[in-house]
Amino acid sequence: MNTTPSTEKSSTGLDANIAGALSYVLGPITGILFFVLEKESKFVKFHAMQSIITFLGLFVVSVVLGFIPILGWIVAIFLQLAALILWLVLMFKAFQGEKFKLPVIGDMAEKQVG
Repeated sequence: MNTTPSTEKSSTGLDANIAGALSYVLGPITGILFFVLEKESKFVKFHAMQSIITFLGLFVVSVVLGFIPILGWIVAIFLQLAALILWLVLMFKAFQGEKFKLPVIGDMAEKQVG
C-alpha cells in the first residue's frame, strides 16, 4: 500500500492505523461498527471486513466443535489459542499500518470493500 495509513485520516476522526486495529478489538462487533461508520478509508474498511469474516467464521467452527464430544472439545481449545494469537497479530499489523491479508479471507474482505 503506497499511502501510509498511520498518516491517513479515517472518517471516524481517528488515524487509519488506529481505526484498523480497533476493528479487531471485539471481533465481529467492532468489525461491523467500523465497517458501517467508515466512509473513506479502504484500509479501515478492509480490516473491519477481515475482522468480521475471520471471527464470525471462528465462532461458527467453535460452536460446531462444541457438539463433538471430547475430540471436538480438545480441537476447540487449540483453535481458541490459535484465534487469540491471530487476533493479536492482526491488531498489531493493522496498528503498524500494514494491510496484512489472511489467505482466502483477505481476498474475500478485499472483494467486499471494492
